[in-house]
Amino acid sequence: MDLTSTVIIPLLFGSLGIFAIFRLLQWMRMRAYLQEAVVVITGATSGLGKECAKAFHAAGSKLVLCGRDSEKLKDLVQQLSTMTNHRKNVSTHKPHTVVFDLSDTKTVVNAAEEILKYLGHVDILINNAGISFRGTIVETGLDVDKKVMETNYFGPIALTKALLPSMIKRRQGHIVAISSVQGKISIPFRSAFMDKNTAEGQTAAEVAQVVLNAVGQKKKEVLVAGLTPSLAVYLRNLFPRLFFTLMATRAKKERKAKDS
Repeated sequence: MDLTSTVIIPLLFGSLGIFAIFRLLQWMRMRAYLQEAVVVITGATSGLGKECAKAFHAAGSKLVLCGRDSEKLKDLVQQLSTMTNHRKNVSTHKPHTVVFDLSDTKTVVNAAEEILKYLGHVDILINNAGISFRGTIVETGLDVDKKVMETNYFGPIALTKALLPSMIKRRQGHIVAISSVQGKISIPFRSAFMDKNTAEGQTAAEVAQVVLNAVGQKKKEVLVAGLTPSLAVYLRNLFPRLFFTLMATRAKKERKAKDS
């Protein structure tokens, strides 16, 4: 009797079947979780925020699009409405827009009140908005550090704290913090934020799908990066001395290239 044909092959196909069923159930649960969910997205007018808006809108979520430019927010709503005309299998909702500047904590609180007044609650908060700056520590003025912290840290914290009580009251809610890989590793000449090499990473649309899936599957943390930065993250944690030696070498090369 051939062991391969009588045992291994049926076992293999059975395992594949079980895996397919598991993935289907996972997809159905994710779709049910995202559909009709109230999703607040900051920095929605460009980049990753805009692509997240498209992804969650296509999933049937009720969007609250936040940004500083009212005209760009209106344009995005129009784009999403155009998408709706081409999708008949998923119920979509017209997004609500809220204009405010994350660096102004007073307007953040008012924005949170407007969101809750309009929709009653928030299921998912995606803290995406942020600004960046490239420069050495010596060349970076304290006013730049303050501006970055106000927009990238204190603003999202203020918005999260303003919406959190309603989540606690309902005993449910999902808070997403979008960060650069710079939050994991230190890159030369990024005293305040990211590096030009990040432009060589995944597209905003690809990352948006990762965010959508991560939220739908309720994952705690997801690292979205290429091979080199991913290895750098692990190198930083496992072999910090080697990591900082390599970063110091890179900094010297960049300084030399800059001065030449």
